Amino acid sequence: MSNLRKYKRKFLLSAGLITMLASAQLHAAGTLVYCAEASPEIFNPQLATSGISMDASAVPVYNRLVEFKLGTTEIEPSLAKSWDISQDGLTYTFHLRDDVKWHSNKEFKPTRNLNADDVIFTFMRQKDKNHPYNKVSGGQYEYFESMGFPDLIKEIKKIDDHTVVFELNHPEAPFLADLAMSFASILSAEYADTMLKKNTPEKLDLVPVGTGPFTFVQYQKDSRILYKANPDYFGPKAKLDRLVFSITPDAAIRYAKLQKGECHAMPYPNVADVERMKSDKNIVVKEMAGVNIGYLAYNMDKPPLDKLQVRQALNMAVNKDAIIKAVFQGAAEPAKNFIPPSMWSYNDEVKDYPYDPAQAKELLKSAGLENGFTINLWAMPVQRPYNPNARRMAEMIQADWAKIGVTAKIVSYEWGEYLSRIRDGEHDAVLMGWTGDNGDPDNFYSVLMSCDAVKAGSNYSRWCYKPFDDLLQQARIESNHEKRVELYKQAQVEMHNQAPALMIAHSMVYMPLRKEVKGYIMAPLSLHDFNQVTLEK
Repeated sequence: MSNLRKYKRKFLLSAGLITMLASAQLHAAGTLVYCAEASPEIFNPQLATSGISMDASAVPVYNRLVEFKLGTTEIEPSLAKSWDISQDGLTYTFHLRDDVKWHSNKEFKPTRNLNADDVIFTFMRQKDKNHPYNKVSGGQYEYFESMGFPDLIKEIKKIDDHTVVFELNHPEAPFLADLAMSFASILSAEYADTMLKKNTPEKLDLVPVGTGPFTFVQYQKDSRILYKANPDYFGPKAKLDRLVFSITPDAAIRYAKLQKGECHAMPYPNVADVERMKSDKNIVVKEMAGVNIGYLAYNMDKPPLDKLQVRQALNMAVNKDAIIKAVFQGAAEPAKNFIPPSMWSYNDEVKDYPYDPAQAKELLKSAGLENGFTINLWAMPVQRPYNPNARRMAEMIQADWAKIGVTAKIVSYEWGEYLSRIRDGEHDAVLMGWTGDNGDPDNFYSVLMSCDAVKAGSNYSRWCYKPFDDLLQQARIESNHEKRVELYKQAQVEMHNQAPALMIAHSMVYMPLRKEVKGYIMAPLSLHDFNQVTLEK
């Protein structure tokens, strides 16, 4: 063997040994790699609506006054160790923990623990248009505004460092559950003041400082996010040392990485791959019925979509059963209401629009559009639990509409830009969806279909219909559960009759994991939490 060949062989063996040692160290150190489906919009859940932005900020970095018990929609204490609610439902008094430490970074070292000032800052930033942080990073608080919080919250008062009181203008049945949602994550007022003085206020939203189980270390745009365990966490400490989000938009590539052990967990697999994953001894596939809806919103600001007969015709032209077979591989059920059948108040008496192209043509004719029209159909560029392949779905809808003389041009953008453009109402018809945040019907209807949601930018149908909106308002202030059920059932009838959207499917949700991942619990609200997870060597 020549000296050159000996050298090459020695080098390759050394390189292989280094790789093996690095891999062993990765596992020994407890670093979990999560192949995430997209890049976050931002690292402040007040300013985001996408699941990946919540996964990347609200879950690992932040906490809320109250939380959902992992794997459920039950409320449990978090930053607030207890709370009192007045008999009239207008006053909520939260008693804060006194042992909650803030994270730190190169530019910020906290001088105090969490206190009432942080709670007041968090909510007043979103409520007060004159707040110094209200307009920072675009100032779009879609959840806060679409859920009517600016009008709901009358005042937030600091009694002392560890007691804060919310005074409401009217009773709000889902208020506690709302406070467990990601948008209610508590931010540091001291960090905000420090960044404002440095003339870099946007860093509050881009370099997050929270109280959560993991601290933010670094974000390489469109590549990876690195976190490390927070040794000062007030709750059960993370069992991992590090958490890495490896941003991998393509589901096939996520699957390949999972097979090779380059990542330990991945969301939203191609449904066609699930059975093959289940047969792999190195992969465990967790699954559950999703609390979700995949839908197509019609922008009623764009004629002829402002005509009810046109929307009804478009609904009746789409073969939903074919979509469920082709796009969801059967792992979904057709949707006729905006909330899933598993949610309380679901109205099974509502009759879905039938698949009837002949009747659809008659409706277009009666609307004066016998020769059809042209429409832009927007398709998401990423996989979501409620839509595993938006492009394929759009192509099938395009073909169905062509049969009744409607020409659809498919449009798509990068995910962040897509969301930004549809908030501004640039679309005609747009494929979107929703996974519930708190187990309450209000979280679907108020956030996405209310008049407040039109102003907030999250009502992509731009549909403000007073009879429907009045029902939502009544349901939110009603304390009697059975009366709330009836109000939401009526709302479902109104929404069906007005057809602001095509309800497509409620899907199953899958979470493939490497077999060495232990302790992962699927959340019904579809966030991905690795705080309880361990890696088996």
